[in-house]
Amino acid sequence: MKTILHKSETRGHANHGWLNTHHTFSFANYYNPQRVHFGMLRVLNDDIIAPGEGFGKHPHDNMEIITIPLYGDLEHKDSMGNHGVISAGEIQVMSAGTGLFHSEFNKNKDKELGLLQIWVFPNKKNVTPRYDQITLADIKKTDELYQILSPDPHDQGVWIYQNAWFHLGDLSEGWKGEYKLKDKKNGVYFFVIEGTVTIAGQKLSRRYGFGVSETEMIEIKTDSKTTLLVMEIPMQ
Repeated sequence: MKTILHKSETRGHANHGWLNTHHTFSFANYYNPQRVHFGMLRVLNDDIIAPGEGFGKHPHDNMEIITIPLYGDLEHKDSMGNHGVISAGEIQVMSAGTGLFHSEFNKNKDKELGLLQIWVFPNKKNVTPRYDQITLADIKKTDELYQILSPDPHDQGVWIYQNAWFHLGDLSEGWKGEYKLKDKKNGVYFFVIEGTVTIAGQKLSRRYGFGVSETEMIEIKTDSKTTLLVMEIPMQ
């Protein structure tokens, strides 16, 4: 088993006033040659967007982009004709493919928006761009790692062009369990949204990241009430 620990305070950080952001991996003006990606996981940004502020129209291509609001409401517009709001308790995915433009703004003028934005390299390039979002309430389970993303359009959650599976866990203090990899050639990147947890013997706190590879099963034990994001992705 190989592991890599990324403590919350070691992430890249930028506060632009309208945007207070932490980068687990190299992004924008933050570059760390030791932290460019974990396998096919390229970006994990932890953003706080000021009331009424956001990202103006900008392009993407050949990237799988997953957005998970943690609190607040995100207004989204894109060149595919989608215009709507994604809120905490939902997940959004875009396959940028041959290219698209989109904008993202905090819909509320009186409160902040917190979200995770995740980029995964695709296994298929130049696809027709696509967009989807779902509500997690229909699949959410307490004290269980429930699937929110997969490579299969017919499976639970959203899907992307990559051999990847994402799970969320809303776990009680003292919960014990394990994560069994879907593909033993993959690795798993854990991100502690809230709480404290021990994974493969490593204690992790709020906003810690922990990558594990070259194993088929990983033991998990919560030390407090924990919200955990589990991302299984190809390593090559």
